[in-house]
Amino acid sequence: MTVSESAPTVRTANPIVNDDDRIAWSVPAMTLSGEAAGIIDVVLEGGPANLPTELRSHRVSPVEHKIKVRHYGGYEHFERDSGNGEAPVVFRWTGRTRIAE
Repeated sequence: MTVSESAPTVRTANPIVNDDDRIAWSVPAMTLSGEAAGIIDVVLEGGPANLPTELRSHRVSPVEHKIKVRHYGGYEHFERDSGNGEAPVVFRWTGRTRIAE
């Protein structure tokens, strides 16, 4: 995969807050095809009640179907809802995995 200088970078990392290790990861930087050009706003619904509001909105490639958010020693997994084409696109919580030590 070739990375273009004009390709948007959507991988983000939040600083450590209150001794937790939350880091939000979305899509790595990549060259987007013609149909995927551009970035869309998405919101994350469901999951743990203590997932901060600032981690519940992202900007990702329109072709992205899964988002993984690092939260309290694990990852919260969200998948794109079939939805009705309205913006922002909704990703619903599907489960949690723990980080292996």
